[in-house]
Amino acid sequence: MTTGKLSTSAVHRLVIEAGATRVGDDAVEVLRRILEELALRIGKEAWELASHAGRKTVKAEDVTLSARRIIRE
Repeated sequence: MTTGKLSTSAVHRLVIEAGATRVGDDAVEVLRRILEELALRIGKEAWELASHAGRKTVKAEDVTLSARRIIRE
């Protein structure tokens, strides 16, 4: 049962794609919550960048810059 915006099956597939052969349901749920929180933080900062630039539209560069700031790549 998915309680968030991301489906647990999508998160499960991502972990499998990353190389895992088996993934526990608890691990999928924790990763789902982390990814949703991270996406919300990035989205909020991207919106703030667009708004500061006088735009109503969030552009790819807003998301990229926000992700770099938050993830510290």
